[in-house]
This record gives sequence, structure tokens and C-alpha cells, in this order.
Amino acid sequence: MTEKPTTTSSNSQGRTQGARPARPSNKTFADRVKDVDQKIIDIRRVTRVVAGGRRMSFAVSMIIGDKTGVVGIGTGKAGDTALAIAKALKEAKKHAIKIKKTQSGSIPKDVRAKYTSSEVMLFPNKGKGLVAGAAARDILVIAGIRDVSSKVLSGSKNKLNTARAVIKALSTISTKHTFNTPKVDVSPELVAEVVSQPKE
Repeated sequence: MTEKPTTTSSNSQGRTQGARPARPSNKTFADRVKDVDQKIIDIRRVTRVVAGGRRMSFAVSMIIGDKTGVVGIGTGKAGDTALAIAKALKEAKKHAIKIKKTQSGSIPKDVRAKYTSSEVMLFPNKGKGLVAGAAARDILVIAGIRDVSSKVLSGSKNKLNTARAVIKALSTISTKHTFNTPKVDVSPELVAEVVSQPKE
């Protein structure tokens, strides 16, 4: 029995018929993060004493937002700064919320929340601009909220607890948000800024 010779046909582009098409090129970094702002609100160097000596790691707290009412907060801990930031970014993206804003960009009503020892209150101020400080201002700016005043009702100086209290208060007038982008990378400028900070 004679074997029939196998033939392959080629298309106009020179590829053999039936071959797997070329995979589309991945989006560039600028395409993935151009609508997502990132800001580190706190970074700590943690030293743990183990049997072999001391082990140092980094604990990062950061917020992300798109200036249209979407904001999220996350924390990450790792031995490397970039890896800690990546973990914090992943958690912030996972727990992002979409704030319901008024036509003027403010919040519809007064909100108040307490997280551990931190307690904050947010209320609209009708055209007076953004009157807030510390972590509350960073969250409101990155979320694109305007004409809002904030007041810290507790004496806590912990930035992370204050930020979580603000997010908890805003959660009462928001819904869960899922980013449409398949992946949000850590900004290299953000990593460079953290690495360049002087060690305490």
C-alpha cells in the first residue's frame, strides 16, 4: 500500500493553513494603568527576631482609584518592597468600591464610621471644596470626590485605621466595583519613590 504524499497549503501571508494564529500583543503598561491612580499612605519596615538572627520585611498600605468614584485600600507584607506593593495593590483592587456621587461630585448625605480606635465623619459642604486632611484627603482625592468635609472624631494617629474608617463610611453609600482591566501593574515610579526614601 502506497502512502499518499501530504501537502500543506499556505495563505497569502505565508502561514500554513491550520496553524495557530499569532497571539495578540499584550497591552502596554501605560494602557493598563492610565485610568488607575496609586498612592502609598504608609510603609513600615518590620524586623522580626528569629533563631538565625533578624529578618526584615516591609508592610505597605496603599489606595487606588480612578477619579470617577472608584476607590480601594489594601495592605501587603513581603521581604521585598516591590512584592509588598504588588500584594497591597492586588488586595486594593479586590476590595474596590464605587461611590454614589451627586451631580456636583459630592456625597449625597452625611456618613460616619468607626474602625478599631479610629472614628471619622464625612459630610457635604455645598461648594466649599475639599476640606479634609491626612488619609481622608488622599482617599477623597483619588476617588474624585469634591465639596466634602471630614472630621476625625478620635485621637488615633494611625493612618491605616483612619483610612479604613473612611472607606467603611463611604461603603454605606457605595457598591462593589470590579475593574474591567485584566491586570493592573505596580507603577515603576511608585516603587522607585519608595526605594529612594531614606531608611529610618
